[in-house]
Amino acid sequence: MNILAVIPARKGSKGIPRKNMRFLCGKPLIWYALQTAVKCGAITDVAVTSDDEETLAYAGQFDCAALKRGPRLSSDSATLDPVVHDAVLRMEASKRTRYDYVVTLQATSPLLSVRSLSAALGQAQSLNLDTLISVEEAGRLSWRAENGGFAPNYAERLNRQQLPKEYRETGAFLISRRGCVTESSRIGRHVGVFPLPENEAVDVDTINDWSVCEAVLKRRKIVFRVDGSRSLGMGHIYHTLALAYRLTGHEISFVTGAGFPEGRLKLEQSNFKVVAVDSDDEFFDYLSRAQADIAVIDCLNTAKDFMLRARQAAKRLVSIEDLGEGAIYADATINALYEGVADNRSNCYSGCEYACLREEFQLAIPKGFSREARRVFVMFGGSDPGNYTRKIYDFALEYHKTAPRIRFDFVAGLAYDPEKFGVVTREDANVFVYHDSSAVSRYMREADLAIIGQGRSIFETASLGIPTIVMAQNFRERAHTFASLGRGFINLGLGDGIHRDTLEKTVTWLIDTPQIREEMRAAMLSFDLKSGVDRVVRIVLGEQ
Repeated sequence: MNILAVIPARKGSKGIPRKNMRFLCGKPLIWYALQTAVKCGAITDVAVTSDDEETLAYAGQFDCAALKRGPRLSSDSATLDPVVHDAVLRMEASKRTRYDYVVTLQATSPLLSVRSLSAALGQAQSLNLDTLISVEEAGRLSWRAENGGFAPNYAERLNRQQLPKEYRETGAFLISRRGCVTESSRIGRHVGVFPLPENEAVDVDTINDWSVCEAVLKRRKIVFRVDGSRSLGMGHIYHTLALAYRLTGHEISFVTGAGFPEGRLKLEQSNFKVVAVDSDDEFFDYLSRAQADIAVIDCLNTAKDFMLRARQAAKRLVSIEDLGEGAIYADATINALYEGVADNRSNCYSGCEYACLREEFQLAIPKGFSREARRVFVMFGGSDPGNYTRKIYDFALEYHKTAPRIRFDFVAGLAYDPEKFGVVTREDANVFVYHDSSAVSRYMREADLAIIGQGRSIFETASLGIPTIVMAQNFRERAHTFASLGRGFINLGLGDGIHRDTLEKTVTWLIDTPQIREEMRAAMLSFDLKSGVDRVVRIVLGEQ
């Protein structure tokens, strides 16, 4: 089967001057059509027809014929039919052959894949079609001009999914049986359509189309590896989700351990693609099958062998909060919580400037300072393995007896069941409990004082300027040095060893000393925490 691909590339373009040779993501626009045609195994010969010497000189460097087009076929009024017919006749004379099919392949469809083109050629042959046209599904409620007004093109208003199928030509390709290619037509009697995926159907006609193509070509396949549970905590899950939400436009998927249902549930609620694995081998297999451009590993203490295998499966490797021996094998290691750790390594970015606030905290505006403290916010992450929530809950009930005007707002994470531990709202004691809230900042923002764990929540209270008492869940959290007095925190150390008397004196002192709370607030708000996620996005994408 002899198949000729013809790529028309006229010089004149009023919408985008010099369009075919302008660089799109580092390559001339016509390069994408040339690559698709040359790499398509079903195509025998490729010809570029143009009136532009620059385009022909460039195309001549590839495995194709560069055909100089005459003035008659280069005018604004010239249609593609005679242009393609001319190219076919010249190629058949040059190659001393006759083609079975001719593919008109537009340079203005840079997103067309070799896979789609090959499938279309196979469909045209298997169905014995005269013509096969690339299309996209275009079901929309539409109107037409009629009798000086407008009338609907539908009998009843339906949701898009319920509308009849309609197809719009994309211009990416038109496959014609050789006998149907004449000076006036390339369409035969037996016509079929080939729907393209949405991301391949863009035809570059305007600057907006160009921008869409740039965005798609820059899209990366990014795979996050992360676990979360009551025992592990949920901080890694919330952190990677915050990062994934800011990577809009890229193809995101999550891999998580099958034995960590709480983390898996939270990821699935986000509507990202989630893959559960039982072993590292399954993870590496998925990473290879997904053809990941970037792997982001948010797991504690990675091993050397693990990271080396990840490097083989992904083009770029990023590690998060990693103090393991494998961290040095990542292209970048981001340690927002561990300041100064491995700062001598060129691949390490540490400190609060790389904190990734969740989007709700990006949007939340700190309220004004109140000299009278009335509300205390309490939260110990997504799982609270030490059950400090119950400890502070008991304290709040007792504290109410001497300070009834103080309200306590408890927010329990997804992996912590407050009712199981008897942590329930007690309006009579001015204590309120919220479970797995989707708007934590709503309650945090109203607080005059916070009591939290020493995980990533320290960046959240700081972003809102809320004077904070921290209680670490474990020794690893104690290494999160951002939670220090000079930055607006009273750090009580490990929560297990804190007596109620210490807690009462600390809370009372801060409530009764507005000057201290105001100084703590000012120290917190001096940090630009909202820019951290943008910095991390640039690192993940290799742009910093």
